[in-house]
Amino acid sequence: MTNDPSQTPQVLIVESVPELAIVWQNHLLRQGMSATYVTSQEDAIAHLTAHKTDILILDLVVEEGSALAISDYANYRQPDAQVIFVTNTSFFSDGSIFAHSANARAFIQSNTPPEDLAAMVAHYGAERRAS
Repeated sequence: MTNDPSQTPQVLIVESVPELAIVWQNHLLRQGMSATYVTSQEDAIAHLTAHKTDILILDLVVEEGSALAISDYANYRQPDAQVIFVTNTSFFSDGSIFAHSANARAFIQSNTPPEDLAAMVAHYGAERRAS
């Protein structure tokens, strides 16, 4: 990963379980990425309003709010932002999340190893910078 801040993916993690969000955030930071986490829709909207965001790691079941509302707001406010949905449920296991969220790029289980999640963020961050 480059040291040029303009080339570093700006990642927002929206996860209701802070311990899990911190594991993901720490792994992304160790990989040289910029990552912030919030636990609610209200905080996610505030972050998206104030900060450039390239990638959202978005828990499909946010305890305080709606993941689809966050995704829609991101699509409106920052149309180039890409969403990696994570879940520990079987909701949308048929892949229909991609029909409900225009900016969805991936749909993975919450227990995906952090290094795999970081690789996905790096991939979508590089893809975004190339466009």
